[in-house]
Amino acid sequence: MAKVCDITGKRPRVGNNVSHANNKTKRRFYPNLHKKTFYVPEEDAWITLKVCTKALKTINKKGISAVLKEAQDSGMIVIR
Repeated sequence: MAKVCDITGKRPRVGNNVSHANNKTKRRFYPNLHKKTFYVPEEDAWITLKVCTKALKTINKKGISAVLKEAQDSGMIVIR
């Protein structure tokens, strides 16, 4: 399962674990993703998206229809 936000496109980032002795080992920083179901009144349909918490705040502010339109314009999501 890809750990990528459907709306913002956030992906895992790479960094280091740093011990007390300053030893560095590779690690990944994952986005805070949640699988959510949204109702789109224009299409009279429910859609399931994997979204990060930043995208959830944006959806609460602007509405699901506006966010989906922006994501489609930027090429993040394909709506048939």
